[in-house]
Amino acid sequence: MDKEVMQPDALEKGRLLFSKECRFMLSVAELENLPDTSLPEVTFTGASNVGKSSLINALTGHKSLARTSNTPGRTQLLNFFDLGGYLRLVDMPGYGFAKAPKETVQSWQKLVTQYLKGRANLRRVCLLVDSRHGLKKNDLEMMTLLDKSAVVYQIVLTKTDKISPSALKTVESDILNILNKHTAAYPFIYPTSSQKNTGIPELKARLATLSNFVYL
Repeated sequence: MDKEVMQPDALEKGRLLFSKECRFMLSVAELENLPDTSLPEVTFTGASNVGKSSLINALTGHKSLARTSNTPGRTQLLNFFDLGGYLRLVDMPGYGFAKAPKETVQSWQKLVTQYLKGRANLRRVCLLVDSRHGLKKNDLEMMTLLDKSAVVYQIVLTKTDKISPSALKTVESDILNILNKHTAAYPFIYPTSSQKNTGIPELKARLATLSNFVYL
């Protein structure tokens, strides 16, 4: 499995889609409060403090659309954003190191599991992995859950500006070998840096293919 090559038309479609207004819709703590399923959804998940909010901000061109924090576990709800009426972005609670009571963490886990298994319009899960650390136990557990839920997911490496090119290649190779064993995994990795905008155009292009946006 090599890196996915995005054609110029696909990159332009992604650029145009993500130049649309992206607005916060609502935060959800209970399944009955989920918005309707009229739009396709792409969800972002990963270990706490992996850079989910920073990536969403980089994709949409907003500095503070999704709140960022150095405190792990800040996102405690499913946060929904509407991208121009063509696609919904969903910021999912981080897993792993959330500084919260055990009962609260269990509540998040239940919400996330039920959402993943029952959301008909969920087109893709972006599973963010810190490129400096590679896949950890919590990431592998999430991958297994996504396999069982039959939800297609793709690995998005974050903070690639903080490691050397050779180290990045090693991490990518190691992850690709693991992806071969996971039935719901999309067979390409997206290395990104929210700080340097590396890989952001390519990720926009891929996500645009899952939207209702038509580029003529």
